[in-house]
Amino acid sequence: MTMTRESAHEIAGRLAPDGLAFIDGRFAPASDGATFETINPATGGVITHVAHCGTADVDRAVRAARKAFDSGVWSRAAPEYRKEVLLRLAELVRTNRDELAVLESIDSGKTITDCLHEIGREVPNFFQWYGELADKSFGKVAPTGENALALIVKEPAGVVGLVLPWNFPLLMAAWKAAPALAAGCSVLIKPAEQTPLSILRLAKLAQEAGLPDGVLNVLPGLGETTGQAIGRHPDIDIVSFTGSTEVGGYFLRYAGESNLKVVGLEMGGKSPFIILDDAAITDDLIEHAAMSAFWNGGQNCSANMRQLVVRRLAEEFAHRVTARAQAFRVGDPLDPATNIGAMVTKEHQTRVMGYIATGAAEGARLLTGGDTSGPGYFIQPTVFADMTPTMSIAREEIFGPVLGILPVDGMEEALRIAGDTDYGLHATVFTRDIDRAIHMARRLPCGTVSVNGFSEGDVKTPFGGYKRSGSLARDNGTEAMDQYLQTKTIWIATAQPAVP
Repeated sequence: MTMTRESAHEIAGRLAPDGLAFIDGRFAPASDGATFETINPATGGVITHVAHCGTADVDRAVRAARKAFDSGVWSRAAPEYRKEVLLRLAELVRTNRDELAVLESIDSGKTITDCLHEIGREVPNFFQWYGELADKSFGKVAPTGENALALIVKEPAGVVGLVLPWNFPLLMAAWKAAPALAAGCSVLIKPAEQTPLSILRLAKLAQEAGLPDGVLNVLPGLGETTGQAIGRHPDIDIVSFTGSTEVGGYFLRYAGESNLKVVGLEMGGKSPFIILDDAAITDDLIEHAAMSAFWNGGQNCSANMRQLVVRRLAEEFAHRVTARAQAFRVGDPLDPATNIGAMVTKEHQTRVMGYIATGAAEGARLLTGGDTSGPGYFIQPTVFADMTPTMSIAREEIFGPVLGILPVDGMEEALRIAGDTDYGLHATVFTRDIDRAIHMARRLPCGTVSVNGFSEGDVKTPFGGYKRSGSLARDNGTEAMDQYLQTKTIWIATAQPAVP
């Protein structure tokens, strides 16, 4: 069924999320009764009150997860069984697409179009892909003499804490939970406090799919309470975190001050979009440039806000990308005609507007945007020209609908400026010369390089960052499942059999 604005609002009117935590197969309030509000960014109104899980709740969830793990009901189950459950979950997500998409849209301010795509296609695809991978992960036999047999096997790592961002709530849950569950781990999911509702609904669907009690738990709460309790818990084996570089550093500290748990990090970025002098300024290039900066309202860790354009093309590019930015429709996220929804909170809207003011004060030329509208937390797409590498908007992650054009004099200057950052998550390069494309891709210090189109890859390709954008852990691909598996060597001494 095609979603309309009217049908989306009708679904929204029927939703009645209760905001309870999900621990050991049951929905329940926080042990101390604490709650927090979750707000609709498009209206500023309260959607519901959500359980604020504290240390006691985290302890209870970890005990349930450890009990399930040690029992072997999931961790030692046949991989074919884990596959069947994850495939059922994928189909349940597809079946409940419209409800989940509307729920996520009102909770996050994301457009219904993006939510329908992510939840109707990408989220179930991740559960399906890793479900299919569950019975295709093989060990190895090491070469030895006849006096030994050396087996190298993979085993689930244990209890995993998954700490999610607010910009892609259900998709990030799938990125992390699908490989962790396929590996046989028990998981605790801490959704971002701004966007917990769709992930709580996912917990119910996982239960309907047949996931055993205790294997998946969802603990809403604030980062400084619930998140810290997960990071410091001595019986959690791995934490996988996506979010800001600052908070990623906290999780490393929590691990060092507790049980030295493994911490996988995917964090911020200041990614470049590079246009070399042989590129043609086509409609396709302009669309990729605009979407790389404005997709999801710019609330994307891989957003290509820094647009490095060879000087002779900069004026034409600025004119055309400004026109494209002005064509974006900002407004009601539940209207399929809307291209950019709301910023996730009032505080975040204020922060992004602060960067826009700073950009103008530091000398960047404002070509369009920089306006807000209400009652929700909306910002018009903003384009700056004449950005320089030392400006705050060129160096700090904005996480909003802001694009800055920085003229460069050639490929080597583009490489130097692109790499002059604390981050290393993503880059896009436009060129018609394959040798230049390969040279740039090899030299850019980041986890993903996209050539002649903005893309993060897909479920098959690992995603993560260099430098302060991440750790060696990766989401997506077989590499994501590897981070939730332990490697064990089994050395068996053998002898020549006795001759009868």
